[in-house]
Amino acid sequence: MKIKSLFFITILSLGSLWGFAADRQLQLKSPDEKLLVNVAVNKEIVYSVLFNSKTVLLPSTISLTLDKLILGNESIVKSTKTNNNREFNELIINFENSFSLVFRAYNEGIAYRFLTDFKGGVKVISEQADFNLPGQPAAILQQTDSYTSWEGSYIKSSSVNAIANGVRATTPALFDYQDASVKVLIAESDVWDYPGMYIQKKEGKFVGEWAKYPAKTEMGSWGNFVSVVKQREDFLARTNGKRAYPWRVLIIADEDKALLNNHLIAKLAQPVLIKDIKWIKPGKAAWEWWHDAMLPGLDIPSGMDNRNTLLYNYYVHFAATHHLEYLMIDAGWSDNYDVTKINAKLDIKEVIKGAKEKNVGIFLWCVASTIMKDLDKSLDFIQSLGAVGIKVDFFDRDDQLAMQWMEQIAKAAAKRKLMVNFHGCTKPSGMEVTYPNIVNYEAVRGAESDKWDYSINPDHHLIIPFIRMLAGPMDYTPGAMRNKTKADFKPIDPGLPSGQGTRCHELAMFVIYNQTFAMLADSPVEYMKYPDIMNYLSRVPTVFDETKPLAGKIGEYAIIAKRKGQEWFVGAMTNWTERSIPMDFRFLPAGKSYTAEIYTDNEDANLNAERYDYKSVKVNSDTKLDLKMASGGGAAIYIHP
Repeated sequence: MKIKSLFFITILSLGSLWGFAADRQLQLKSPDEKLLVNVAVNKEIVYSVLFNSKTVLLPSTISLTLDKLILGNESIVKSTKTNNNREFNELIINFENSFSLVFRAYNEGIAYRFLTDFKGGVKVISEQADFNLPGQPAAILQQTDSYTSWEGSYIKSSSVNAIANGVRATTPALFDYQDASVKVLIAESDVWDYPGMYIQKKEGKFVGEWAKYPAKTEMGSWGNFVSVVKQREDFLARTNGKRAYPWRVLIIADEDKALLNNHLIAKLAQPVLIKDIKWIKPGKAAWEWWHDAMLPGLDIPSGMDNRNTLLYNYYVHFAATHHLEYLMIDAGWSDNYDVTKINAKLDIKEVIKGAKEKNVGIFLWCVASTIMKDLDKSLDFIQSLGAVGIKVDFFDRDDQLAMQWMEQIAKAAAKRKLMVNFHGCTKPSGMEVTYPNIVNYEAVRGAESDKWDYSINPDHHLIIPFIRMLAGPMDYTPGAMRNKTKADFKPIDPGLPSGQGTRCHELAMFVIYNQTFAMLADSPVEYMKYPDIMNYLSRVPTVFDETKPLAGKIGEYAIIAKRKGQEWFVGAMTNWTERSIPMDFRFLPAGKSYTAEIYTDNEDANLNAERYDYKSVKVNSDTKLDLKMASGGGAAIYIHP
């Protein structure tokens, strides 16, 4: 059978693929009826998915093997369908022996999960989640040989045929039927007390894979303060017999730009558990680590060896002057192995007290394994200092125990009104919805890599918003002000690093990248050289009321307009290819006039990536603009009444 004909299998042929001996065949459609899920039960559970009558998932088997029984080979007791205010349709299948299977169909994709109602505890031996994709779609995967990192580069394959059996990848993972303009992402949501999901190429299809439960751990890796798994059990998890298991998710779109505003993973997450959330405030932060705390030209000692009270008071002053809500104080303020042992050079209480008087909150960095030795003691101490948040680093795992740590930290921090920025961690899967004091996650190859290699270039910058960002917020840490062309860039560490791409490319990240808590990665000295840029960075929010993707192509370019109140912000980015894209302002309300402050690449930006043009013009919904972007270029627009 030819690849193209395989992709266009219709509903009528599914009977012959499955056979008609199924105990039950069930269907579920999305509210817009573009997505159709077929479920067949006959000694095993098999499902397939069609989008606009075209098969995007061939019959794929799912099951969950517990120590008590295998969920997947029981008979159906009953099934029910419901709809939820046109947001999604739901199919609940109740089986013998106290378990259920739930399917949901949204316009943005489909998901399923197991529910169990057993007394006592159970041991999850294994899970089967097959993803049997038709044809030979292209793929963009963050491949990994381990279960310890989500910060790798994405690898493009023109066909899944080119991917060897045994290759493992993180999720979300993108598959692109370019000839049919259909994109399929494999992902997960609502992961609690359970390991995170990877996918692996196996016998021509992709299957879910999980890190098994740790049997033996010891301290090692970075600084000898990371809990490293040395031996694993023969099961995935020990858990409650009465529970909901994680959602297995397929995000499906027929336009690249639609992925830029897909929030299916968040929609599937458990609702918020914190009763009082008024103290949780999004915002931007000054930060010292990326630029090695260097303040060239100032008359105060700076650099990593001078991270003291005087230096941090300067960062507080900078944040307050430019309406930044926070200062992120990174590694070095305390002992890596005991947060209660403070750096003798730094009066952290004085810095935090002075910052509070200037309406600047302080986040403090810490090591996950360190605070988990005595979580209450560690967080009580950090709270007593007056900090408003913590940056928790070096989990380097997402087995069941590590996922439990993340939940325990989020919950304990919320009790103390502390916000949390997770680093060295797995990708988000909705925990930040349940605990909104989680304001960001790393789990992305971010700006730190500019210090070491060439991997986070504009090609990478135009992949992550179409794949990684669908999982949830990402702490890329943008804001580089020493901007370099492809020819001029070189990694620098230690010292003052540069960013790859133009100045406007970097500014656009503050609109395009979702980040509840956003760093300004570069030195305050650099920002203050450019009052017009600092005006933009002071005003751009980190959360918005409305998002409108205007244009986008995976790995190539993206243009997004976002609204906060009556103000709009537009971000535009291109990869290393210079391009010009027509843009209109139809997203603005008709009949109203606005002022647009526009930052675009200068005509010389292909030679000097720091060159940009700034202008202020009147615009309305009829205005049209030709966005000219240099190689690695971009544009940023601030629109206000």
